[in-house]
Amino acid sequence: MNSHQKSVLVWDPIVRIFHWSLVVSFTVAYLTGEEKNELHIFMGYMVLGLIIFRVIWGFIGSKHALFENFLTSSPKVFGYLKSLFSNKPKHYLGHNPLGGWMVIALLMMLFAVTFSGLKVYALKEGEGPLSMKIEQLSPISTAYAKEDEMQRLVAERDEVGEDYWTEFHESSTNIMLILIGLHLVGVVVSSKVHKENLVKAMLTGKKTIQR
Repeated sequence: MNSHQKSVLVWDPIVRIFHWSLVVSFTVAYLTGEEKNELHIFMGYMVLGLIIFRVIWGFIGSKHALFENFLTSSPKVFGYLKSLFSNKPKHYLGHNPLGGWMVIALLMMLFAVTFSGLKVYALKEGEGPLSMKIEQLSPISTAYAKEDEMQRLVAERDEVGEDYWTEFHESSTNIMLILIGLHLVGVVVSSKVHKENLVKAMLTGKKTIQR
């Protein structure tokens, strides 16, 4: 590091632990998705817990972890994109405007993936926090319907619901993979344009800036 550069702490330890824990949890959950085992379910809970924690930390965390620090208006996002094609791209110490909204997109899609997974778990296995919401509802009153008819109607309803949420879970997972791909491309492009190692920064928490 020369005399004109300075190392600055940007990402606090909690943000870094969250980030890499999420990477590991989602990766393991995805790789075990076809096996229907307890590890997949546990990783799903881990991802959901991490999402909830990050939302909370986005309001009470350190400076660059706060949503208000990196969520900007659309003109600033387009302005940043335009600057990438100039000789002097605008640099941000924390998330740039485009990266900031990518964080939100990733969190929202992760929630869609985990919520739909819990719905499938509830409908198929009758387990999980959402299983209590599956009530024995039918348009036919129990006073006039036979018990076996009631059970048949409920089974049909649950089968339809399971198919819907299974497809939703798979589709949201595929969208999540696309977002991850875009995120990785953004990391590579931003690292090259701004001449900084963003992966290293998420490991050490520090970025090097010009004084």
